[in-house]
Amino acid sequence: MQSKPLIGLNANFRPATHDRPAFSFVGAGYYDAIIAAGGIPVVIPPVAEEADMEAILDRLHGIVFIGGPDLDPHRDGFMRHASVRPMESRREDLDRALMSLVVRRRLPVFGIGVGLQLLNITMGGNLYFHIPADVPTALPHKDPIDAGHRHGLEVVPGTIMDRIYGDGEVRVNSMHHMAIDELAPGFQVAARAPDGLIEAVQWAGDDWVAIGTQFHPEAESASALDQRIFEEFIEGIHAQYGVPRTPVAATAGA
Repeated sequence: MQSKPLIGLNANFRPATHDRPAFSFVGAGYYDAIIAAGGIPVVIPPVAEEADMEAILDRLHGIVFIGGPDLDPHRDGFMRHASVRPMESRREDLDRALMSLVVRRRLPVFGIGVGLQLLNITMGGNLYFHIPADVPTALPHKDPIDAGHRHGLEVVPGTIMDRIYGDGEVRVNSMHHMAIDELAPGFQVAARAPDGLIEAVQWAGDDWVAIGTQFHPEAESASALDQRIFEEFIEGIHAQYGVPRTPVAATAGA
């Protein structure tokens, strides 16, 4: 393995319209955070063949599943709440197939927002489809007029989030209306919102680097400390592959 791991990024997708071609896109915050943490981001287009997905994964050392629109509950056998705004089917087809391959391989994975929700579903968990309806006592997790809406974060001792944030007061951005209900087997909660909703998870064993956050550490509304999550993810990849990590500071001016 090279000194900098190759980190895949799935992409959002918009179909063609009468005056605009179809295109894939990724928020710059995702690849900037990977670069800053010492990885090399690789954007994955919505390929359809499983063999092509396998060929891509053969070359990656880890993958970050980005946030975005909602997963379609119909695909998991549930009714679709009126508030659900499903992502384009071409993206969801890729995301679901790719995540299945990732968990089968135990490739290091970091799910953010809907990426965390997909990781949880793929591993056997389920979701709240609309927090205000499913958990009426919950605090607001999305403010339509404030993209920088934040709430507190209560980290679980001994977890990755505890290692990052410690004992101080923590506040993270919050822009979601769906959330984890039943946590998938094999995972443990790493942090919760003050209302008890799950905000971060990690694989409970030491045989797989798999983490997820409901909040967005790559966003402009994130704190400088949130970047440490990407660094912990990259550190975990190096530990799994047994290769010393090249210090980020040493490569920043290269």
